[in-house]
Amino acid sequence: QVQLVESGGGLVQAGGSLRLSCAASGRTFSSYVVGWFRQPPGKEREFVAGINQSGGTTYYVDSVKGRFTVSRDNVKNTAYLQMNSLKPEDTAVYYCAAMGINYYYISRDLHEYNSWGQGTQVTVSS
Repeated sequence: QVQLVESGGGLVQAGGSLRLSCAASGRTFSSYVVGWFRQPPGKEREFVAGINQSGGTTYYVDSVKGRFTVSRDNVKNTAYLQMNSLKPEDTAVYYCAAMGINYYYISRDLHEYNSWGQGTQVTVSS
């Protein structure tokens, strides 16, 4: 498994931007599919975006397409979630997660991710 630590959350006004980072330990970060999830208050955790090992394939849920961009830097062992045009409904705790080694698809199912960060709070005010 890989250890993950998120950062970059905060309070922002609607229409603003934030960039979340997900720093990974270990030398095999480039072997993992990385997903970003969020958990709004009182709701279940949901998939937001994912990126494959090379960064060449990404996947987004419809609600964030065109506003969020997922990327990674395998040299820095870090994944990113750039969030633009934020809306109050984007308010949630955001988590990054990694699937096990040798997964070659981006899953929306949180149960297929076996390494999780601690989460970072994003609050968007109206």
